Amino acid sequence: MSSQEVSRDQKEHSVLSPLASLEFTRKNFDNPALEWRRLFSEVLGTFLLVIVAAGGGTINAVSNGAISRTAAVTAPGLMVLAVILFMGAVSGAHLNPAVSIAFATRGDFPWRRVPGYIIAQLIGATLACLLLAALFGKVGMLGATEPGPGINDWQALIMEFVLTAGLVSTILGTASKAQNLGPISAFGVGAYIILAGLWASPISGASMNPARSFGPDLVLLDFSHYWVYVVGPIAGALLAVGIAYILRGRGGDLSGVQAAQGKLEEIVAHSADQPDGSAGTR
Repeated sequence: MSSQEVSRDQKEHSVLSPLASLEFTRKNFDNPALEWRRLFSEVLGTFLLVIVAAGGGTINAVSNGAISRTAAVTAPGLMVLAVILFMGAVSGAHLNPAVSIAFATRGDFPWRRVPGYIIAQLIGATLACLLLAALFGKVGMLGATEPGPGINDWQALIMEFVLTAGLVSTILGTASKAQNLGPISAFGVGAYIILAGLWASPISGASMNPARSFGPDLVLLDFSHYWVYVVGPIAGALLAVGIAYILRGRGGDLSGVQAAQGKLEEIVAHSADQPDGSAGTR
């Protein structure tokens, strides 16, 4: 075989392999036998995020101000970074209804899976706040997000809109084939959450996440400001999808699909192919 034929075969293989991998990912994501793992992943991941995000305000009240604002806004970003790294391949680690909606609108995630993901995220957030309330009582408003002193609901909503547009733009951008960052994208997402909290938390609490705001409000039975943290983040996420289209065109590429849906089917398939006892060897 000539070198030109070899080069042509390699080029064709390089084109077909991503397409075959994309089809494998789409087909196996619909496997109902794996769905419970993804939903559990979203419950666990959102629980860990909210136990830290809401826990900052709660622990600060319990400890008489031992938690600084800088620490309170840094911890959630670091937790998101850790969650994406350790289980992003299972469910995509959305942890946020606005992110799930954005991925679906972008074409990276099936709409029929969005309700299950959102319910899982709300459950995880609620469990985190129930644990905080059981441990310390309903102190520090359980870290609830609300407009800051002198800030009205519309000001807070616009801030949440802008912050979430930036957050989801970061998520979609680092997930795209143009960047192809893989797990390293966790550092960009975590850094953005910290940065947003550092300058904007006095205005709106820098929630950017309807599930994060839902947990404390449900346990406190106070939804007086909750609409701000639904409308603002979801509208911001949709704006980010539009920005992504302008910058990079349509979604649905292999990198974006795998970032949104995870690679659980590949992980399970790989584990099944391992010889007995090999999983415990290094």
